[in-house]
Amino acid sequence: MTEADPLLAEDEQGPGHIHGSLAGLMLGATGVVFGDIGTSPLYALQATLDPRYHLNVSITNMYGLVSLIFWTFLFVVTLKYVFIVMRCDNHGEGGSLALFALIKRQLHHMQEVKWLMALALFATALFYSDSMLTPAISVISAVEGLDVVSTAFDPYIVGIALAILIGLFAIQSHGTDRVGKLFGPVMLVYFVSIGVMGLIHIIPHPEVLWALDPRNIYFFFAAHPFYSFLALGAVIYAVTGAEALYADMGHFGRKSITLAWLLIAFPMLIINYLGQAAMLLHNPKNVDNPFFHMVPHYMSWPLLILATFATIIASQAVISGAFSVTQQAIQLGFLPRLKIMHTSSKAEGQIYVPAVNWFLAVMVALLVIVFQHSAKMLPAYGLAVVGTMVITTIMQYVIMFQVWKVSFWRGVFIVLVFTIVDAAYLLSGITKIPEGAWLPIMVGLIIFTFLTTWAKGRQLVQDHLNDAALPLQTFIDSACKSAKRVSGTAVFMTSTPDGVPPALLHNLKHNKVLHERIILLTVKIRNVPTVPDDERCTVTDLGNGFHRLVMKFGFMQETDVAGALKLAGTCGGPFNMMDTSFFLARQTLLPSARPGMAIWREHLFSWMLRNATSAMDFFRLPVNRVVELGSQVEI
Repeated sequence: MTEADPLLAEDEQGPGHIHGSLAGLMLGATGVVFGDIGTSPLYALQATLDPRYHLNVSITNMYGLVSLIFWTFLFVVTLKYVFIVMRCDNHGEGGSLALFALIKRQLHHMQEVKWLMALALFATALFYSDSMLTPAISVISAVEGLDVVSTAFDPYIVGIALAILIGLFAIQSHGTDRVGKLFGPVMLVYFVSIGVMGLIHIIPHPEVLWALDPRNIYFFFAAHPFYSFLALGAVIYAVTGAEALYADMGHFGRKSITLAWLLIAFPMLIINYLGQAAMLLHNPKNVDNPFFHMVPHYMSWPLLILATFATIIASQAVISGAFSVTQQAIQLGFLPRLKIMHTSSKAEGQIYVPAVNWFLAVMVALLVIVFQHSAKMLPAYGLAVVGTMVITTIMQYVIMFQVWKVSFWRGVFIVLVFTIVDAAYLLSGITKIPEGAWLPIMVGLIIFTFLTTWAKGRQLVQDHLNDAALPLQTFIDSACKSAKRVSGTAVFMTSTPDGVPPALLHNLKHNKVLHERIILLTVKIRNVPTVPDDERCTVTDLGNGFHRLVMKFGFMQETDVAGALKLAGTCGGPFNMMDTSFFLARQTLLPSARPGMAIWREHLFSWMLRNATSAMDFFRLPVNRVVELGSQVEI
């Protein structure tokens, strides 16, 4: 860590950046946003009929389950996410961290912001759990379709799934720009296919449409209340990926995602679930894998190939999402600097984070090896999804009542409905903790600890630097009288716009010189996704060749300091990189008599500090123009 780590800026604004035709954006959203929820028919209805729930194939059960799925689609995905949550965009961007940044900018009650920050960070931690579980479950559930083709494939299912997943993670460094262009068309073909599969079974048995009647939910629970309640933890698998509607809003825009859901994903999904119910009611023996039994045997291979591609696309979307969330967390100061590679010269969001990629690869491989079957992983999957949805709902309530200022009586119905639905699914998911639901909680808590420890450690280091800082004007007046001036430009990076950077003090102490032009550079990350070039740099002339330069970036932007210096033309002339030196301070942590956090967290913070990517790489500074000066800091 250097003192040049980015800080949050307050009360900032910035524009959205959606480009493209509505049809093109809808096609892209179909491929990326709905990949996860689109592959849920492979396992969701099958999971509800697992023997542990003691639900046999009957009209009451099948109609009740499909009705639950339909009304969950309607209330949770359509009403909650599409029509309410997606209106809480932070200048076009969505996701837990973007939502927290929006709330932080609007509210000034620090205690309230702190607990909301904790919720946003835990939702982020759960997203990493989801990023491990989605590829593992999606791919292995598709490969399990080989069992329908022939039971001879059974010993090889795990190996085939591992080969596909390892290949998927291995190609991440090459970028997904070209492959990504196929996502939309492939998923469109997939959605049309599963819709046709459903119609083939609905047309001979149109009475299955009565399953959409919400009274079937009452009949379902009345028949066996306990097992129906437990089955809710499996019904939630149908809406896995709903959070992607909000998280990917910055890439495709609210309108295109809304239309893609209402016109393509939603109708095709519910038609497929109705078709599965109709088929099972007339062929209960197909309960072992209803999705692949929906087609004749000669169509099993084409369906298997299409479903595998769909699950790869769903996995790719969540992996890319993990890269984006990591970049946001780094920019907002919740993770140490990590190496981030841009894989496209055209698309700003196309990034690759090696550390995250291989961490996910190892975890996904372990999940497949340990659990072996998708059905065994599903209990863990459900609770991660529900946990993220619950946190989003809580944060949405804050937006509704404290930012939008909606009256209590207008908002109470929506609050009540969503609370009841979320609580039911959460309680049902908690019952699966012994079956594997402990996994996302454990992973979430570990990642949450990393996020909060880094944020707290940074604050302690910053407080120490602020306490030890000398008044800048006093330093300038004194140093200019005694130090020798040399030609060139020196850029001293500092995380605070006040006081004298430690690197400047150390340089003067050891080298006893000052450059002709001295830039005190602070990089700030705004609470908005992007900052336009004309707002990038703010310059203050401090006299005697000293300039205070503040660079502002959005939390979705790359912090290219060297490139941004070209925009700062009022610092005494243009910058020549061959005549400019960048001075960074690298701190060594020392334990203090009164530590600011627990000793074990100090050790964790110190380990994260040692393994952080260098500021030179993170800020894209010229390799041969950087000078690092060490200092010691007590926390």
